[in-house]
Amino acid sequence: MVNTSVTLSGLTLTNPVIPASGTFGYGVEFAQVYDINCLGSFSFKGTTREPRFGNEPPRIAETASGMLNAVGLQNPGIDKVISEELPRLRKVFHKPVVANISGFSIDEYAECCGRIDREEGVGLIEVNISCPNVHNGGMSFGTSPQAAAEVTRAVKAVTTKPVYMKLSPNVTDIAAIARACEDAGADGISLINTLMGMRIDLRRRAPVIRNVTGGLSGPAVFPVALRMVWQVFEAVKVPIIGMGGVSSAEDVIEMMLAGATAVEVGAANLVDPLASKKIVEELPQVMERLHIEKLTDIIGGAHHG
Repeated sequence: MVNTSVTLSGLTLTNPVIPASGTFGYGVEFAQVYDINCLGSFSFKGTTREPRFGNEPPRIAETASGMLNAVGLQNPGIDKVISEELPRLRKVFHKPVVANISGFSIDEYAECCGRIDREEGVGLIEVNISCPNVHNGGMSFGTSPQAAAEVTRAVKAVTTKPVYMKLSPNVTDIAAIARACEDAGADGISLINTLMGMRIDLRRRAPVIRNVTGGLSGPAVFPVALRMVWQVFEAVKVPIIGMGGVSSAEDVIEMMLAGATAVEVGAANLVDPLASKKIVEELPQVMERLHIEKLTDIIGGAHHG
């Protein structure tokens, strides 16, 4: 009998499969399709202080082996997430959830994280630092070690639960940013977020997406995500949640060999609502085929030859 359980900063998951933020809503819709308690956990939709409608459509475009999105952090805001979404979720999901928090200023990050930290059903907080810093010309918090560290320190000062910083891959040195977050007190690192890309409509001779550019996700980004998880594992000692193009149980194993303790599944959920469930079900069979008894034994295993 194989053992699929993993532990993230003291939080034990029955398996490492976590649907990624932005691809699973607040869980209730997917609970109508299958029992989502089979999942290790899931990361709910990126939540900001104020409600956001998001970007004007069209804001999604297909690509070869993936998709582009520029949804723009559409969400009901932290007040409604706490008063409406989490109570609804508790009726269908009986495990700790990953709270994904976004923001456009350090104060907003701190306020939202401090408030969500008090919610009983939240197991850990995942802080998306790919948002534009409105006080610094729109540059993403996640593109500089200094800015990433500032957000980390501010969030850690107001929280008691584990904080995982979700990093942008649109940088030249992902390891330096991960180290800065660790030094500032982060309990773990999540990576990667989407890669910037675009498509052009040949008939209109104009960008497909109204926002011009969007975030590329899906199988096309998996090798890039794997490389960055590998680099960050070599740079930090805190646990890593790996993501980016994961669509099979084999991908989960590969991510863990690169250094991930748990693995998020994103765009695959939008292609097939049952994707995460299927990965959970297939994982023990793949482990047996590869002669893996405990998943915890293989974390970072590829670094040792």
